[in-house]
Amino acid sequence: MISATSNVAASETDTTARGPLVLLLVSALGWLLVSGVLALIATIQLHTPAFMAACPWLTYGHTQAVQETAAVYGWAANAAFAVSLWILGRLGGAPLRGLGLLTVGTVFWNLGVAIGIVCIMLGETTAVPFLQMPGYIHPLLLVAYGAIAVPGVLAWTGRRQRATFASQWYAVAAIFLFPWLYSAAQVMLLAAPLRGVGQAVVAAWFAQNLMSLWLVPTSLAAAYYLVPKLSGRVIANYDFAPHGFWALLFFGAWTGTRHLIGGPLPAWIPTVGIVTTLVLLFHYVIVALNLRAGLGGGRGNVVLGFVSFGLAAYLLGGLLDAVFSFRVFAEVVQFTFFPVAQYRLAFTGGYSFLVFGAIYYLAPRITGIVWPSPGLIRAHFGLAVLGTVITVVSLATAGWVQGKALGDPATTFTAIAAATRPWLLGATAGEAILLFGNIVLTVHFVRLQAATVCPAWGSISTLEASAS
Repeated sequence: MISATSNVAASETDTTARGPLVLLLVSALGWLLVSGVLALIATIQLHTPAFMAACPWLTYGHTQAVQETAAVYGWAANAAFAVSLWILGRLGGAPLRGLGLLTVGTVFWNLGVAIGIVCIMLGETTAVPFLQMPGYIHPLLLVAYGAIAVPGVLAWTGRRQRATFASQWYAVAAIFLFPWLYSAAQVMLLAAPLRGVGQAVVAAWFAQNLMSLWLVPTSLAAAYYLVPKLSGRVIANYDFAPHGFWALLFFGAWTGTRHLIGGPLPAWIPTVGIVTTLVLLFHYVIVALNLRAGLGGGRGNVVLGFVSFGLAAYLLGGLLDAVFSFRVFAEVVQFTFFPVAQYRLAFTGGYSFLVFGAIYYLAPRITGIVWPSPGLIRAHFGLAVLGTVITVVSLATAGWVQGKALGDPATTFTAIAAATRPWLLGATAGEAILLFGNIVLTVHFVRLQAATVCPAWGSISTLEASAS
């Protein structure tokens, strides 16, 4: 619903951590724009290879690797840190501690990502998906992450009540699982790489779990916190929530090998990935039962609309993963644009939308000032939904057309490129819309920071939930 109040309640937990959390959000939005520009360039290069070909720093190989790094370790990581720490502080009932370490860790994390991206553009890349930065950058990121995680660990161990909530479980899981995943992948793929197909198994395991065991828990922490706050309803079937949590942690860790169907390795390895992907549907069913109050919402609150779309994308992505893990479908779409569409649905549609909702909810609470323009929130929502739908549908269709054509030995690669070009043009349009929407969010966030200094802007009404 719409509230005409100019200020929102900012607790001691919020105001104490305002500086470090704003630094994390500013860093996240900066990398969001960088990754959006690079995603647009990379998508153009898919159907127009000559685009930027004269610039060796921005050939497709460099552009795709840099975009992936900026999106995951820039935008997603900084946003995950801010959302997780804020939720743990709020539910812990005490101001965050270790904020000096948080600030230093944030600076060095983003410095490491920036140096890594420059190195990739200069040709120093590992060519390992989601570990594209040179090996000497990763230890710096691990140390910086350790500093960033300290306030979260202190908020969990020093909470004022023993009872815990699902949001805390997911946030703490994300904090502890990332360094394990990241360090294990570095050892087995970079420092002391496994031989032969063992590298492919570890790479598939890491790529999947970076999403399933780090980013997904962060976004679900936000969803479990926001849905009851924005909808004004308690979480339904809350007793089932622990089962969904442990199902994700146990079965989600094994699903990555489904991407290795048909590879030169024992058949049981991809079969384990297929089976666990199907079993993981149990987790998605529980999330849907718990958070159904957030599905289909948003009519009176645009922030709830972000959460609703993010949950729908997350659940749809899980269903598509299960269906297209079967060999009969994987044989058609495995090496096409279709898996890229699935990734964009999970990352942009699932993770990013839930984090957008969290940012819209927490930013006024750490500043004490409402968002200056409800219209800009609606504009961002509309552009983000439109851009995501166009991008995902276009890439999925291009992948299906491409896969069917690759199965026909009479079809030439020139014909396949011609058949997929219209859909790739559609994906380019979707990326451009997404970029414009992200620019709207960034400009609005800058206005919010200015309103914090000049509260006159805070008199503009904004969307606030009655249960907030």
